[in-house]
Amino acid sequence: MKAVAAFLLVLCYLAASHAWSCKEAPRLYNAAQVDAGLGKVIARDTSGYAYLLIRTSWYRLTTSVRFKHVSVGSAGIWGADTSNRAQKFIAGVFRQSSGTNVQQVDAGGAGQVVGVGTSNHAYCLRSTYALAFAGTGSLSWSYLGRTLRYYSCSPLKGCWGVDTSYRVYYTQTIVPTSCGTSGWYQISGLSLKMIEVGSDGSVFGLTTGGKVYQRAGITSSNPRGTGWSLVSMCMSVRHVSYDLGNLWVVTTSGLLMKCTH
Repeated sequence: MKAVAAFLLVLCYLAASHAWSCKEAPRLYNAAQVDAGLGKVIARDTSGYAYLLIRTSWYRLTTSVRFKHVSVGSAGIWGADTSNRAQKFIAGVFRQSSGTNVQQVDAGGAGQVVGVGTSNHAYCLRSTYALAFAGTGSLSWSYLGRTLRYYSCSPLKGCWGVDTSYRVYYTQTIVPTSCGTSGWYQISGLSLKMIEVGSDGSVFGLTTGGKVYQRAGITSSNPRGTGWSLVSMCMSVRHVSYDLGNLWVVTTSGLLMKCTH
């Protein structure tokens, strides 16, 4: 396994674009998903276990719960477990909530948690509920009146999502305390199966064919950007996340990479 990973990385170096330099991240075998926020990195393997990166080592956060998706951000560490229940990491353990079922969550907003339900309905958990949840009781999620398969929020730069037809949408505001939105706008140009936005507003998306694109032209006056720029990768990609200048990439073969400019 180590020899194969090393060979694939050599190919990646040879095929790397001028803009990004990728190397193997601290090794996590059979990586399936990664999420980065506020300087922290969390990942999930193909068995559904959640791990937190501390320095150069991955530490499993639980042996009793398996997840479909995990996220870290201003709302803390959250996950959607294999029974589609939202769980929050509290005092060293995950605590399961009751209420709305979710299969994907994102904690990267300004205190709110957003999620996708089992019927692909988009939900938002108000910051007051998310931050106060201490491990007991039912959480009251707000339905946003939109169907999405995946979405991600930034503390100050809005939220991006993709629907079940792989169309891309953007909303400049989801109010953390009320979950009210400023309206969703369709972004043309690419069909994506997932999308992630960093705390600085940088946006990366993944096509159904496993190619990575970055949204170009994002400014304070034009937060939706102007187009898409290919991020060259030598292997098909399964998942991406971005935080503080680092692009974290999970390949379809389960290799975890860390890319920088």
